[in-house]
Amino acid sequence: MTGTRGQRQVEAYRDDIPQRIPVHQQVYEDLRTRILFGELAPGQPVTIQGLVETLGAGMTPVREAIRRLTSEGALEFQGNRRVSVPTPDADCIEELIFARQALEPELALRATKKASAEDIDALEEIDTALDVAIARGDVGAYLHLNYAFHSKLYAIAEAPILTAIVDRLWLRFGPSLRVVCGRMGTQNLPDKHKETLTALRAKDGRAAAIAIRDDVVQGMEQVREVLEANTLSSEMIDT
Repeated sequence: MTGTRGQRQVEAYRDDIPQRIPVHQQVYEDLRTRILFGELAPGQPVTIQGLVETLGAGMTPVREAIRRLTSEGALEFQGNRRVSVPTPDADCIEELIFARQALEPELALRATKKASAEDIDALEEIDTALDVAIARGDVGAYLHLNYAFHSKLYAIAEAPILTAIVDRLWLRFGPSLRVVCGRMGTQNLPDKHKETLTALRAKDGRAAAIAIRDDVVQGMEQVREVLEANTLSSEMIDT
């Protein structure tokens, strides 16, 4: 990247956001989104300079974003000015399943009490678009819409502390969902969204909590299965 081109991209960070969000926050959110949706493959080291060029930002805001995301467990340093997205191991997945089962059904339960008809319609619209992405095999759209469904549902709960914790948990396993999609295909990724919507319309909080709990466990077991298979393949190659 030339200096002029890099300068233009850094300027874009300052000028394209009407709310005048600070550059370091824009860069953080950009990198966080790329991690969340698997654009940085788990376990694949990237250089800090490479991220500067990819993000089109200055070294200082990129370093700050890396520092914040490392503290959140979304990145880890590899040495030689390299970082990578961690690949969850068996213990990590067990913890994630435990934490998600504890928190996300509770958010679904709370959302049931607060969801308006318009909220449920918005969730159904997201889920319909998600079905289209699944049918088309559009991995990128699937990942974004699946996250959007859960994010919208949990926002309805109006429990910001719980939601913030859950959002950090998604950073820990979200990148691996792209690996799962690559191995299993989108059509082999069933969810419990329709059961959740039915429960929301019926104002049945317990049913909504159960649907989300089953959705969480099902998804995490798929992550576990694919990562264990990848680990086994790597071990066979190395022997």
